[in-house]
Amino acid sequence: MPADQSHAEELLALYARAGFARVEPPVLQPADAFLDLSGEEMRRTMFITTDPEGNELCLRPDLTLPVCRHYIGEGAAQPRDFAYLGPVFRSDVPGGELLQAGVESFGRHDREAADADLLALGLETAALWGVIDPTIRLGDAGLFATLLDALNLPPLWRRRLIKDFARSGDLGADLALLKQRPEAGGVTAHAGVLSALAGSDPDAARALVTDLLSIAGISTVGGRSVSEIAERFLEQAAPGDGEGLSAEKVAVIERYLAIAGNPDQAAATLRALAGEAGLDLGRALDAFETRTHFIAAQGIEPGRLSFAAAFGRPLDYYSGMVFELHENGAGAPLVAGGRYDGLLGRLGAGEPIPAVGFAVWLGRLDAVEARP
Repeated sequence: MPADQSHAEELLALYARAGFARVEPPVLQPADAFLDLSGEEMRRTMFITTDPEGNELCLRPDLTLPVCRHYIGEGAAQPRDFAYLGPVFRSDVPGGELLQAGVESFGRHDREAADADLLALGLETAALWGVIDPTIRLGDAGLFATLLDALNLPPLWRRRLIKDFARSGDLGADLALLKQRPEAGGVTAHAGVLSALAGSDPDAARALVTDLLSIAGISTVGGRSVSEIAERFLEQAAPGDGEGLSAEKVAVIERYLAIAGNPDQAAATLRALAGEAGLDLGRALDAFETRTHFIAAQGIEPGRLSFAAAFGRPLDYYSGMVFELHENGAGAPLVAGGRYDGLLGRLGAGEPIPAVGFAVWLGRLDAVEARP
């Protein structure tokens, strides 16, 4: 593998000292979880095959979901911390394979302290390659979701904005479209079907749409399963989803997304916005500030953090803090991750389980270290 083996061993030793047990999930994984729960970017790069029974499998394109499945398979009965180091497979990298490391922490209910611990461990990771003062980009997917809930958006618009937030940087054009009513050919092109389905039994409606898609010979579109296509179609039957957003709500979202700076500055601006707009963001902002205090307690000055309200990461399952470490603020991330409290429940855990982790791109860190 291209990564320096001595650094790989140092990395595993660092994680072991921090209490993370190494786990090595199988390379071949069920594809459905990646197709349903990962972002568009990852779906497009997956290597997918089918077993003799017709089940879709894939070479793991990432290790977070396999580690989650491992934890659930163990019973998910207590907080556990896992580390990993191994190959992942994507069509957009040379040779289709790269070495990835990382950690996942499950079951800690002191969420803000856990976030700070993982960010500090990420900085220690980068330091093994001599990256002592990386740019720390910080966002909060959960705070954005709380804002949308406080604005009482229709389900379709909420989902659309959440997904665009994850793509990071695509929201301006999207909000410009959402200020207007959709033209024919968009949601309203299916108005007859949607009106017939609106208010009907959800399970029966989902079964009907799934059957229609199957009869039409549709199995996947853009990496989405039939069930996911049906779910998204049915969301559009919700009352109010055919309308554009009010100018007032769009203005609040635009003001929110323009907020940037260190977390202390951002928190003050966010509280002012919430007060002026009459929105209840108190609990979410209390948690935001508590996390900043825990980060500072790790010896990381809040002034080092570059928070942007519009910053997200291109995976659909993040639900809280997200972060990336960059060399001099440029290029692809060297270490990146965040909080994903809802993911284990969607993978089959009996109840929601707090979770936070990050991935490490060893090849990128090797390249930084090799520069003169």
